[in-house]
Amino acid sequence: MIKGKKILITGGTGSWGQKLTEVLLEQDPAEIRILSRNEYAQIAMQREFGHDPRLRFVIGDIRDYTAVEEASQGIQVLFHLAALKHVPVCEDQPDEAFKTNVIGTQNIIRAAIYHRIPKVIDVSTDKAVDPINVYGMTKALGEKMMIRANGLSEHTRFVCIRGGNVLGTSGSVVPLFRRQLDDGQMLTITDEGMTRFFLTRTEAIRLLLKAAEAAVGGETFVMKMKACKMTDLAIVMLEQAGRPASDYKVTGIRPGEKLHEVLVSPFEAPRTYKYDEQYYVILPQDPDKRLREQYAGLAPVAFAEYRSDSEMMERKGILRFLRDGGFID
Repeated sequence: MIKGKKILITGGTGSWGQKLTEVLLEQDPAEIRILSRNEYAQIAMQREFGHDPRLRFVIGDIRDYTAVEEASQGIQVLFHLAALKHVPVCEDQPDEAFKTNVIGTQNIIRAAIYHRIPKVIDVSTDKAVDPINVYGMTKALGEKMMIRANGLSEHTRFVCIRGGNVLGTSGSVVPLFRRQLDDGQMLTITDEGMTRFFLTRTEAIRLLLKAAEAAVGGETFVMKMKACKMTDLAIVMLEQAGRPASDYKVTGIRPGEKLHEVLVSPFEAPRTYKYDEQYYVILPQDPDKRLREQYAGLAPVAFAEYRSDSEMMERKGILRFLRDGGFID
């Protein structure tokens, strides 16, 4: 799938992008282009990867169609990771979130069709399901645009994946808790009943590569993810640091924040199928012949909705998960 191919990763200097690049390089691609607007992050990543000649760094913003179109020339697989992701930032500046997450996605679609890129994989989020915040709304629009784009070209196929909170990514809760622990502060939790889906960076990359390899175009891949209460996560990290389990404070739900996340909505569940032991696949409302034939043998899911509070890890499971992710010794 990857050997000898030219790959484009938008937002490739982020945590997902760097891990994806590391894994893809092991599969011997002809070239990996990293498109992002952060010059410093590109220089740091180039140094980290030892100036690998297969890596090409391109400064550009996905809001700029010309930059996207030029970066897409000769590309055979496109991973679209670039986005404004932080809920409070998007709530505070919805116009900026729209420019990046919607207009930027539109530019990716246009450039991919123009250059006849065979496959585009769009990284979405659980917050795009029944969205209540600007981030989720813009990502939901991005999903709709990507799925609909399969009807615009016979040469380019588009697929979406949905992820949860990736352990250790910039701005995520585990690094925040670790900083607070290191500084001797109380951990901050917005609501004691809050739950979230989590996956490791390795699991996130497996999901991306599964979609790249198996997708026909038009479907959405969802990984079976672990979930937990945020209070349990905080207590495990406190206890491992030798702190009292009660050493946290509740700050209140932030604007746009959900109590629980959803990966498959009740509206989507009737057209969601068990792909294998690790993945579900959601078909569009009106799947074409290729999709119907590809997934004809799969069993429909048994759940009516896939929520973060439906099946949660106990504290022992959270501890193992954090150890496997390298966040606790």
